[in-house]
Amino acid sequence: MKNFVLLSCLFLLSQNLIAQTVSSSDSLIFAGEKHFKNVKQLSFGGDNAEAYWSFDSKKLVFQFSDHKEVMCDQIYFGAIPKKGKSFNKHLVSTGKGRTTCSYFLPGDSLVLYASTHANADSCPPTPDKTKLKKYVWPVYNSFEIYTADLKGSIRKQLTSNNFYDAEATISPKGDRMIFTSDRSGDLELYTMNLDGSDVKQITNTLGYDGGAWFSPDGKKIVWRASRPTTDEDVTEYKSLLAQGLVAPTKMEVFVANSDGSDVHQITDKPGANWAPSFTPDGQNIIFSSNFEHAKGFPFNLYLINIDGTGLEKISYSNTFDAFAMFSPDGKKLVFCSNRHNGGGHDTNIFVADWVK
Repeated sequence: MKNFVLLSCLFLLSQNLIAQTVSSSDSLIFAGEKHFKNVKQLSFGGDNAEAYWSFDSKKLVFQFSDHKEVMCDQIYFGAIPKKGKSFNKHLVSTGKGRTTCSYFLPGDSLVLYASTHANADSCPPTPDKTKLKKYVWPVYNSFEIYTADLKGSIRKQLTSNNFYDAEATISPKGDRMIFTSDRSGDLELYTMNLDGSDVKQITNTLGYDGGAWFSPDGKKIVWRASRPTTDEDVTEYKSLLAQGLVAPTKMEVFVANSDGSDVHQITDKPGANWAPSFTPDGQNIIFSSNFEHAKGFPFNLYLINIDGTGLEKISYSNTFDAFAMFSPDGKKLVFCSNRHNGGGHDTNIFVADWVK
């Protein structure tokens, strides 16, 4: 009997390992997802989010938590595995505090991310949504931006103040970074050199401006923004921000020149239109939205021209698809999704060959 139980356990373990090393499967593709091919699920379990490519298209850096051993988000990187191999993640952040929004620097030997670890080793408190009775994001004023090597050693602290500094990404040209800060009293976009010098504010309209990306040629930017206009919305926005909170349920996608000039609103849809990034040719934007669903869920991926025309639905899952980024070589798309998670809450990383 003991041998039977042992063999049964070994069999189940082997099946689990096989499931986690499957290289690709069209069973992960929903009907209508004509731009996806050879979808690979890289992570299995926990909250895996904001997975972004290295400059050489061979690695990903992302944030992960499982609320068991990794209580709040930490930054990891992993190489894209060869067929039949598993995706192995390596801790890059300190393992203390909470982190967010990581990105590779040119050369792919360093990453940047925001962290609260200098303020406290423990996770910062999360908003009590039952009291607020709404979905909100915390904007911790203890977030500072750091660079670290792939072994987890911090190389440089790029910001040092008592304001929210996070959501940084790098220009493909490797000369500037863009990030969000509330140092002006509002959540605005800023650019600076990769060493933290020459900080410039490039947006100045009331509302949350964040999640910005450069175009492939570095000449334009795309980002998500809320634009409260009624007295009620303005009051609510300012009240939440004074508490270190923002409600991300009403957002649109905007495009501008990299210096913040010539701003254009690209989407005009209900709900949250967010997590935008450019296609490799710079002519389109891929973003996530729930505009088709009055209850606010699910989220799917959409493609749109930079002038706001030609909207096309890309993903058709009934859950959550977001954080899409094309590989620099234009061959693959990475995104994070709740698909194929057994009906639970896990968010995992998926990579697909992109079919034009």
